[in-house]
Amino acid sequence: MTNDIADSIAPSHTAGLKKIALNFLGITIGALIMAIALENVLIPNQLIDGGVTGIAMMISHMTGLSLGLFLFILNVPFLYFGYKQIGRSFAISVTYGIVVLSLATTFIPHYGAFTNDTLLATVLGGIMLGIGVGIAIRAGGCLDGSEILAITFNKKSPFSVGQIILFMNLFILGSASFVFGLDRAMYSLIAYFIAFKTIDLVSEGFNQTKSIWIISDKPDLLGEKIMYRLGRGVTYLNGRGGYTNDEKQVIFCVISRLEEAKLKSIVKEIDPTAFLAFSNMSEISGGNFKKQDIH
Repeated sequence: MTNDIADSIAPSHTAGLKKIALNFLGITIGALIMAIALENVLIPNQLIDGGVTGIAMMISHMTGLSLGLFLFILNVPFLYFGYKQIGRSFAISVTYGIVVLSLATTFIPHYGAFTNDTLLATVLGGIMLGIGVGIAIRAGGCLDGSEILAITFNKKSPFSVGQIILFMNLFILGSASFVFGLDRAMYSLIAYFIAFKTIDLVSEGFNQTKSIWIISDKPDLLGEKIMYRLGRGVTYLNGRGGYTNDEKQVIFCVISRLEEAKLKSIVKEIDPTAFLAFSNMSEISGGNFKKQDIH
């Protein structure tokens, strides 16, 4: 009996390690693509990204110090927020992504600008940024602390995460006009919107929020774990199987895009046979889409 149990655990353990390795590989690839976009496309043309990365680029330009240094220093405070708001595994992923991005921008070979055409650099830089960030998000990571900060502010403000991120980035990109000039700030704004749209494409339509439908044989335990470990409220709906005619409880939950990987992990841990259906949401009105404390 003991051997049978060990044999059943070993494959799942191996699959879990493989999943973790693939996630970190995805974050690594995403960070490297983003680093190339920054060092070989945007920076040589005096264009910036949004979020914490944009602030780091402006400070690096004004001080002449390494961009990687400021990317790491400015993102460090958000690691704590990531741990408190989304959980330890996400904080580890963010830390890893930021470290790789910081090191890559410092040590990556600098062959000069891929292009000196400002419009072409805007488009190419935006696409490369979107691809890099999108791959990292799809792997359950994050390469910029601004989204974590937005989730934190979202708990105590009437604005959505997307609105907070947009406001912060408009302010940051607007500040670039004082550092690089108005025309470069406007090109940077275009690059930001291109990157934003590319992230959605790479991440298979990731929006700021998703609605989740879960059919499980352990609805009470699963719902409790989601509320306890993810900080999101759940709603139980009564349902009946069309083929089996069995009574079922359906769990409905709304989460942010950064929480999808964590929710999948919770569901797989509690009930690997559970049925999940994800749907993108363009807008949420009413109710109380606020995160509670997590553990």
